[in-house]
Amino acid sequence: MTTTPLRIAVLGIGMMGLPMARRLSEAGHRMHAWNRTRAKAEPLAQWGVTVHGSPADAVKDADIVISLLENGPVVGQVLFEQGAARAMRPGALFIDMASIQPSEARDHAARLGELGLTHLDAPVSGGTVGAEAGTLAIMAGGRPEDYARAQPVFACLGHATHVGPHGAGQLAKLANQMIVGITIGAVAEALLFAAKGGADMAKVREAISGGFADSRILQLHGQRMVERDFAPRGRMAVQLKDMRNALATARETGFDAPITALFEALYAEGVDHGLGELDHSGLFVELASRNAMQ
Repeated sequence: MTTTPLRIAVLGIGMMGLPMARRLSEAGHRMHAWNRTRAKAEPLAQWGVTVHGSPADAVKDADIVISLLENGPVVGQVLFEQGAARAMRPGALFIDMASIQPSEARDHAARLGELGLTHLDAPVSGGTVGAEAGTLAIMAGGRPEDYARAQPVFACLGHATHVGPHGAGQLAKLANQMIVGITIGAVAEALLFAAKGGADMAKVREAISGGFADSRILQLHGQRMVERDFAPRGRMAVQLKDMRNALATARETGFDAPITALFEALYAEGVDHGLGELDHSGLFVELASRNAMQ
């Protein structure tokens, strides 16, 4: 139990939202939840979470509201069209842990501020494994005092870092996703290159582990490629969304991102070829198909 339990509402119960809400409930917080498809949230009842039929009902009287919604437009719709923002009590803190564009995060922060509410953008990295274990990397943007106020939440979910003002958390997440998406492509292409020449792909992965080419991507996603295990942990379609958000932000800031643009095109082709529901390591399938290695 926490010494000072908080009333927390979670909006968006999916692969990440469910284990995160469960962990917060197990830490002693009074949890409330809403999801567009209510059936996905119902399992939380066994951990004492109250499931609501509308976002406005879920956030009423909450100290902290956490968003794990699909994208920026959906966050805006739930907040400002479905009544969640106006239902929140004055002074409540909204923590957006979804991955959206930095400009959207800044806009939401400003609009919430006009209603007497506070805001952090705090997207996460670590996938469902990190959500279940409470080892997520959390990148937070906003006012330092709001970041301090969010510590009881962050402590249950992983390790948080305050990276700057509103929107900075989303910038950090996009940087993370750029590195992840590009590195998945590099690992896939390198392993396929080795296999095309006659090497044992699994042994090549083993041989380069521990050297300068080693990484969590090589270890986790590389193993998935060797095993052809593309069950979704983080989907190709979501990786594509993140690459496109990164490119949109790059255009806003006048930054040239040619490597990200190249990989955005590759993920887009994979999604166009029906791979969108695969794990993002499924880019391997797209690159294998190009080389007639299926």
